[in-house]
Amino acid sequence: MIMLCEFLQPTASRVEANTSDHVNERIARETKERLAAYRNASREAINARLMELDREWDIERVLEANAGMVGLTGAVFALTVHRKFAFLSAFVGGFLFLHALQGWCPPVPILRRNGVRTAREINEERIALMKLRGDFSEPREEPPI
Repeated sequence: MIMLCEFLQPTASRVEANTSDHVNERIARETKERLAAYRNASREAINARLMELDREWDIERVLEANAGMVGLTGAVFALTVHRKFAFLSAFVGGFLFLHALQGWCPPVPILRRNGVRTAREINEERIALMKLRGDFSEPREEPPI
C-alpha cells in the first residue's frame, strides 16, 4: 500500500518530477541559451526581458485558466444544451485535484513539451538576469565608527 506522503510530491518540484528528463533538459538548455544571449546585453535589453518574464504564464496559471474555461463551458452546456455536459466540469475537477496532489495530470506533458515552464524555472531566469544586470553586487563596507 502506498503511503499518502509517498504519493505526494514536494510542491516546488512536483511538475518537473513528473516531466520526462529530455523535456526538462530542453527547457533548461533553452533558458541557458537565452541567458547567454543576454550576457553582453544592455541594461535596457535585460529590463525588457525581465518585463517579458513578468508576463510569462507558468504552468499552474495555464492549467488553472484552461480548467476554468473547460469547467465553465461544461456547466453552461449542461444548463443550456444537455445535462450530460456536466461531466466536463467533473472531469476537469478530477484533473486539478490530481495535479494538486501529484503535480501531474494529462495536460501537463503536452504543456511541458510546448515549453510551458514552472514558476521556479521562470524565477531562475529572472534571478540570473538580475545578476547580469548587477543587482546583486557586493555591498560596500561601512566605514568604521
